[in-house]
Formats: sequence, C-alpha cells, structure tokens
Amino acid sequence: MYFPAYRPRRLRKSADIRELVSETRLSVKDFIYPMFVMPGKNKKVQVKSMPGIFKQSIDNIIKEMREVRKLGVKSVLLFGIPEKKDKMGTQGYHAEGIVQKALREIKKKVPDMIVVTDVCMCEYTNHGHCGIIKNGDVDNDETVEYLAKMALSHAEAGADIVAPSDMMDGRVGVIRDVLDESGFENLPIMAYSAKYASAFYGPFREAAESPPKFGDRRSYQMDPPNVREAMREIALDIEEGADIVMIKPALPYLDVIRAARDKFDHPLAAYNVSGEYSMVKAAGKLGWIEEERVMMESLMSIKRAGADIIITYFAKEAAKLLNSGK
Repeated sequence: MYFPAYRPRRLRKSADIRELVSETRLSVKDFIYPMFVMPGKNKKVQVKSMPGIFKQSIDNIIKEMREVRKLGVKSVLLFGIPEKKDKMGTQGYHAEGIVQKALREIKKKVPDMIVVTDVCMCEYTNHGHCGIIKNGDVDNDETVEYLAKMALSHAEAGADIVAPSDMMDGRVGVIRDVLDESGFENLPIMAYSAKYASAFYGPFREAAESPPKFGDRRSYQMDPPNVREAMREIALDIEEGADIVMIKPALPYLDVIRAARDKFDHPLAAYNVSGEYSMVKAAGKLGWIEEERVMMESLMSIKRAGADIIITYFAKEAAKLLNSGK
C-alpha cells in the first residue's frame, strides 16, 4: 500500500480522529504525586529549584492530598524531612518519626488516598548517604537491616505500599521477609530497581535536604551507560518479591523503560525526576518552550516507552489538563 492509495494524513485531519486512533493514552490514574512532609504546623516552604513544589507540615500535606484526590490522582509518594538527623538515620524508623506521624493522620483524614512511602536513609542521616557508613563507604548488609526496620515502621503506621530507593543489594528480599513475618504479607513493595547515579536529582536533594556530605552515590546507584545490568537488577528484585519495579530517572532512560517492558510482565513504574521537572519549568518561565505541551509530550513519551505508572511532580498540572479534555 502506497501513495496515493494510502494517505496517512487521513487519520490526522481532526482532533477527534487523532484521538480515535491514538496508540497511547495518558490518564490521571497513571500518576503518583511526590510530596515532602516536614515537622511543625501550618508550614509550607517553597522548594526554590522546583516551582510549585513545597515542603509542608502534616496539616498542609493533608489539604493538598485532598486537592490531588479531587483531580483524580489517587496515589502519592511520601518523603520525610526529620527534625534532626544522625549517623544512623534513627528518625527514619522511629515510631514517632515524621513519616510515621503523617501516615497515621493521613489515614484518618484522607483514607482513600494510596500512600507510597520512600524507604531510604539519605533524608535521615547527617552524612546524606543512603545507609550506614563504615570505613568511608556504605555498608550494604547492615544498611539492609535498618531499611527493613524502616519499611516495617511504615507498614505499622498505615503505608499502602513501601518503596525502597536505596539500591542496596538484597534489600527487597529482606524487607519482604520482615513484612511477611510481621503480618504484612499483603503489603506491596515498589522497588527502585534500576536507579541510576544521575545528575538529574539536584533539585530533589534541595527539597529532601539530603545531598551527601562527602563523596557521591556511584558505588551503589547504577552506572548510566548500562542497560543489561538494569535488566539483572530488575530480575533480582522480582525474584526477591518486588510487586512493582521502577526505573529512575525516566526521560534520559526511555530505552531502559522499553527494554524492561519487553522483558518483564511486572507492573512498571518510571520516575519523572526533579531535574526533568525543573528544566521544563525554567525553560517555560524564560519563554523558550510551550511549557504545557512539553510537559504532556514528556509524560506521553514515558507512557509510550512502556511505563504503567508515572511518578511525576507534574501530576496536578497534567491532571487538570487531562480533566479539561485538552
């Protein structure tokens, strides 16, 4: 079939026809909205490098969650900013830690919201690394024990899904065992399975107050050139009991998302990270791009690459556009 018998433009001539034959459909139900909870009351602090994103006290977090839920976004990813930090990250797994307190309140006030909790030590340690430091490096096996304690504390406080983001070897299996032994065998794990040592995380580290005080995270996060290694990491997490697997960042790693979608049947999440968000916001503010179109095109590309779930700071804005039919 060739021109003039076949004219591809026939199916592009109107918005309704284009929608009818659309191969990929983006939905508000695809989104998870990241949120940052901090101690105090009636606090709302703008993240300077992320316009529209705030660190908030529990009361304001609940207000925004209600707004998010009304837009049709049913899930949030919760990060905690503790009142104090120490070398062992003890506030991360304390029963009265900021995330644990927030979970209990959220489940009272917004019970129909799915709350995914970040399980990592970087927000809670005074050195900013994702685990326990020994001899100048993160000790994998001891860190895993603390991550399991954190995951269990989140489960006990009411988390709907726990999401280990540390990239320690074997942590999914240990967390699964601890949850099962404690009566939380039905609590899902969303594993950050292929989390790359990326330069796109800068604005997040401002938001979470978690930049490492020395060195970097390349000894535990993945090396950006590697795709086959990502497939091994995902396979390991699935074998250890992960219910959802994730690739982070999203846009610079669309090829990894596609490779994972082709290889694995598990639900697949992708994190449209802070740097991706901030670049669009900055270019939009300068008038260099059409911000809304770039936002939606970026999210569509993540879905088209194969992601079932998109974690994105654009969730509210994108939901408003999708709900309006634009």
